[in-house]
Amino acid sequence: MNTLNPLLNFSGLPRFTAIKPEHIAPAVEHLLSENRALIARLLDDDTAPSWDNFMQPMDDANERLSRAWGQVGHLNAVMNSPELREAYNANLPKVTQYYAELGQNLGLFNKVKAIRNSAEFAALNTARQKILSNELRDFRLGGAELPEEQKARFLDIQEELSTLSSRFSDNLLDATNAWTWLVEDEKELSGLPEDERQAAAEAAEKAGKRGWLFTLHAPSCGPAMQYADDRALRERLYRAHTTRASEIGNAEFDNTPLMPRILQLRAEEARMLGYANYAELSLASKMASTPQQVMDFLRELARRARPFAERDLAELRAFAQEHLGLAELAAWDVSYASEHLRRQHYAFSEQEVKPYFPEDKVLSGMFKLVTTLYGLQVHPSQAETWCADARFFDILDADGALVGQFYLDLYARTGKRGGAWMDDAITRRRIASGIQTPVAYLNCNFAAPVGGKPALFTHDEVITLFHEFGHGLHHLLTRVEDLGVSGINGVEWDAVELPSQFMENFCWEWRVLQDMTRHVDTGEPLPRALFDKMLAAKNFQSGLQTLRQIEFALFDMRLHTDYDAGGGKTVLQLLNEVREEVAVLIPPAFNRFPNNFSHIFAGGYAAGYYSYKWAEVLSADAYSLFEENGVLNMTTGLRFHEEILAVGGSRDAMESFVAFRGREPVIDALLRHGGLLEN
Repeated sequence: MNTLNPLLNFSGLPRFTAIKPEHIAPAVEHLLSENRALIARLLDDDTAPSWDNFMQPMDDANERLSRAWGQVGHLNAVMNSPELREAYNANLPKVTQYYAELGQNLGLFNKVKAIRNSAEFAALNTARQKILSNELRDFRLGGAELPEEQKARFLDIQEELSTLSSRFSDNLLDATNAWTWLVEDEKELSGLPEDERQAAAEAAEKAGKRGWLFTLHAPSCGPAMQYADDRALRERLYRAHTTRASEIGNAEFDNTPLMPRILQLRAEEARMLGYANYAELSLASKMASTPQQVMDFLRELARRARPFAERDLAELRAFAQEHLGLAELAAWDVSYASEHLRRQHYAFSEQEVKPYFPEDKVLSGMFKLVTTLYGLQVHPSQAETWCADARFFDILDADGALVGQFYLDLYARTGKRGGAWMDDAITRRRIASGIQTPVAYLNCNFAAPVGGKPALFTHDEVITLFHEFGHGLHHLLTRVEDLGVSGINGVEWDAVELPSQFMENFCWEWRVLQDMTRHVDTGEPLPRALFDKMLAAKNFQSGLQTLRQIEFALFDMRLHTDYDAGGGKTVLQLLNEVREEVAVLIPPAFNRFPNNFSHIFAGGYAAGYYSYKWAEVLSADAYSLFEENGVLNMTTGLRFHEEILAVGGSRDAMESFVAFRGREPVIDALLRHGGLLEN
């Protein structure tokens, strides 16, 4: 089985063309059996535990499982099919149970404690010392110190939570895929740019229909709501998009009953471990110390942003009434009116910018930036992929040695979950044969090429790409040689967005954009006059956007701090309370945002969504050193590599920040970058 099952071949890169759903269960069973046998042997061994005889074999075994299961999880996210989903969901509880059992194994916990308290500890490098400290913390958070009679219940909670999170994600994907709208009269497409019309026409043709087909995938419904003059079409798309996976629609995909149950289980888990609520448990492994500290941070930021948001909204309403004939600005008018207001203010449209960002030129410009900052080269390479659109790249150092590799999957499609994300495929570590090359997955959901031209990106999409590439560089440019704190491993969750948000800043630098723009028809680079308009519009409605992020973050923190799943208040009612406190733009009553808030119900951001704003303070302040020294200064770039990217999770994030910046972070750079400082 080991030689025939591609999931059990760890000799190199994943063998995506060979992996079939029927390989999953045998691979999982084999690896779990191997790992449990190893644990039994280690627990029976009376020899004093050491790094080499205990930590190393555990690392090796758990890495094999995480690499195999990581491939399954990745395929489930990017090429979802009924057969793959069934196999994934059937094996998810087994994998969850294994990790839960591991976390509450008192014997293993005692072995780690023994190494921590031994003479060997002082001789270990800082990365290994950090791993042991993290392990002890994670054993405590995993229930290792619970009384034996409570461990079974704790295990049940972990299994049920993983099942519910997977179902939440499946429901959202199914609800997104299930809805389409066919436009048969071209008059209804007034205002829609030509490339968006062409994409809708090709979607209709692919579905065997005549006309223009719209879906709830972001590259389809987003531009329609932004540009379509037909208000009824905008409303139809808005209603469908904001009620996905709710009781307003197909009951089969309704996430409403899952949310209180998830929250109830998280609260029970936290209480069992001695925490007042799940937010306290979540913050035990983050930079922020208490839920109150996070909420104070968010409310202070809301206070600073609110006057700007109120100004943004008043201006938008007045403009919509005066120039668009909209006596009342409805939710489905906001994106449309904002686009027209931007055109009036800054004399340009996002559609005017888009032809200057063809995919090939954007990628070459982004890769050139990596050369400028870090002295590295990025080149196309060869590997098996899961679909024809996915590509593969090598990162090489100045001497041509391989540093890291990554897969790039840019386009939206049926069977691929929404959003953009980076995930690790292989982590850098030292093994018997030398250094293991790190590998990452970078995934986006942009519109695929249409009409025989390369894919064209909006500037916002370019920013998204840079964001995910920043995560990728964090994982790939590490110099740590121990698995637990290499790359993104062991980095506090509220600091993990620092390198990604840091990269976004370069999308606003003229010298960078000169290298990554070429008009798709004329071949001309982006004109300076158009860039100046973009720059002037950079903080357009930043007050509204900031409050929107704070609304989501405060909602998340309150859900996991003071929400009582059995207290009679619904999740939606709590969100409305938060909106009354911080929002200026209140969505209609039918909006079911929580039902598709997969970050906190199906991802790793539970009681952690604030991380985006928290890390934005770090990234803006880090970038301010580049602004002081010259944004394309390689000396500063190499220092960022050395003190932030290279160290991974081998030391506390605040320590790394101070080592780079020379002081602790301050909020001023974030407010300045966002245009949220009064003149």
